Amino acid sequence: MLRPTQGFRAGLQPHLTQITSNMAGIGRLSTQSTVLLLCDMQEKLRPTTFHFTNIVSNAARLLQACRILGIPPILTEQYPKGLGPTVSELGAEGLKPHPKTRFSMVIDSVENELKSLGNPKRAILCGIEAQACIACTTYDLLEKGMEVHIVADAVSSRSQADRLFALSRLKQSGAFLNTTEGVILQLLQDASHPNFKQVQKLLTHPSPDTGLLAFFSSL
Repeated sequence: MLRPTQGFRAGLQPHLTQITSNMAGIGRLSTQSTVLLLCDMQEKLRPTTFHFTNIVSNAARLLQACRILGIPPILTEQYPKGLGPTVSELGAEGLKPHPKTRFSMVIDSVENELKSLGNPKRAILCGIEAQACIACTTYDLLEKGMEVHIVADAVSSRSQADRLFALSRLKQSGAFLNTTEGVILQLLQDASHPNFKQVQKLLTHPSPDTGLLAFFSSL
C-alpha cells in the first residue's frame, strides 16, 4: 500500500514529465549543438525567386553572425550544372557546397558532415524554395529528431502563395518560425556576450522587407 506522500508523488510524475517535455520543445536557440543550413541560393534562381535579393541579404547576415558565434554552416546547391553556383553576395567563400539532385539537403555527404559536427540537436534553415527543398529538408530533419528553426525572411519561392502556404504547413509539422534579427539576438541572449559588439554591427539597419506581412493572418 502506498503511503500518502508516495501516492502524491506518483500522481505528480506525469505532470512533471509533461512540463519537462514542454520546456524541451519551446524552441530556445543556443550556440551549442546548432548548425546553419544554407539551401540552394543559386544564380539561375535569381530572376524567378520572390524578393531574391533581400532573402540572400538576410541569409548573408545570418552566415556572418554564425561565423562570429562559432556556429558551423553547411551549404548545398541544387543541380549546379543547370542552376549555376551559389551567388557571391551570400558571402559563402570558403564553404564547399554539397551538390545534390534531391530536394532535401539531407543527402549522404551532408549527413556525414553532421556526424563530424557531433550530430547537432538543432538546425537554423534558410534558402530556396520553401515548398520544395526547404520543406523536404525540414521533414527529414524533424524525423531525425532535430529541432528546425526556419528563418522566414531568409526563405522564399518563385510564388508568394507557395512560400506562405509552405511556411504555414511547416509550422504545423513542428518547425519553429523566426526572423533573421530574432535568430541572431536569441543566439546572443545577453548584451554582455563577448561578441555582442561585433554582432550588433550586423543589426544596424532593420532586415529588408520580404513581403511577410500577409503571413500573419495565418499564424
